[in-house]
Formats: sequence, C-alpha cells, structure tokens
Amino acid sequence: MSTAPSPFARFARCLCDGARLMVGQPNYEAYVEHLAANHPDRPPMSKAEFFRNRQDARYGGGGGFRCC
Repeated sequence: MSTAPSPFARFARCLCDGARLMVGQPNYEAYVEHLAANHPDRPPMSKAEFFRNRQDARYGGGGGFRCC
C-alpha cells in the first residue's frame, strides 16, 4: 500500500497553502522544516506563537494603528 498522498490531497494542500499565503499566513509545517534544516539550535515557535508572529509582522502588532 502506498503512503504517497493522492493527487486530490496534493491539490487540496496546494490550494490551502495558496489561500493562506494570500491572507498573509505562511505554512507552519514549512516553517518548522526550514528551522530544523537551517537553524537547528533554535526551538520552533508553537503554532499559536507562529500565527501571532506572522499576524504582527503583517499588521504591525504591538499596539497602535498602522495605516501603511
């Protein structure tokens, strides 16, 4: 039995990843893989921390209103 994802599952994943990127939310699993490969000395953020970090980076978190 093959453990490779079906073509539909691969398409659905690409579709979801694309939608996340359109709203400024990168893939958490890709972040964890990148961190393990390139920064093995740093522990990864939790999913909640990662989400908040990306939201803050996109919308200027830390308080106050940011127009542009």
